[in-house]
Amino acid sequence: MVYKYFEGGEVFYNQGSSFVAMKLLKIPFDGAGFGKGRGAREAPNKIIEQMHDLFLNEAGTGCDYQMIDVPVNHTNIEETNENILKAVSALKERAIILGGDHSITYACMKAFTKQHPGAGIVIFDAHPDAENMFSPPTQEDLLIVLVKEGLVAPDRIILLGRRNWTENEMRFLQEHKIRVYHMLDIQEMGVETVCDAVMETVRQWPAFYLSIDIDAVDPAFAPGTGYLEPGGLTSREIIYFCQRLKLLKNLGMMDIVEVNPPLDVRDMTSKLAAKLVKELS
Repeated sequence: MVYKYFEGGEVFYNQGSSFVAMKLLKIPFDGAGFGKGRGAREAPNKIIEQMHDLFLNEAGTGCDYQMIDVPVNHTNIEETNENILKAVSALKERAIILGGDHSITYACMKAFTKQHPGAGIVIFDAHPDAENMFSPPTQEDLLIVLVKEGLVAPDRIILLGRRNWTENEMRFLQEHKIRVYHMLDIQEMGVETVCDAVMETVRQWPAFYLSIDIDAVDPAFAPGTGYLEPGGLTSREIIYFCQRLKLLKNLGMMDIVEVNPPLDVRDMTSKLAAKLVKELS
């Protein structure tokens, strides 16, 4: 693996490659997690570090990467969101965003829907993140704010991997008829069947955003996160979903959030996140 530097960010690529560089936005913000997400600011650099040990993806293809640092202010979420909005709005092609806690998806999706009216979102998460109407949202309020502010229509939201929720969140999902594939559903229907159903739905949207909260994955495979929820997806299952969803031409942007290196075990979670970047590229 070799490096090249040019105006606009660092690029690393396979020697002799002719790939177009995919942009990786680093948003190391963890100021909206009630302390549970503290440490996620270290994730972008740690994930990129783990990518250096990965070469071609499982399909046998490679990709160049251009790093873009988005400035954050850990004590000012409004300022951080403005910086995110500006950086994402400047993107003209598919990109991957590395958080940070899950609150960063709010500004990313806000910018994405301005570029792609009517876009939807697919979210892998152990939780619905629909507890309170706080705007800008914390990591626990992302979904409810996206809906209440009209950034995404309820029928263009799909949640996968949910296995812990409050009564408030259950009521919100039911009232808005938001499509959810709980872990129990995935267990009973099977990963392939669920993925088929998701793809059949989202391919009809003008565009969609993919958000992966790493706690959707079982802590046996991803222990480095603030909320450990037993009974999640295996690493193989989340890789399978990513490998298939990336084939859809209307996939416009992706993020990976809530990786927390200080809580990790032998970099297992960062390594998995790096693997997902490769498979999504």
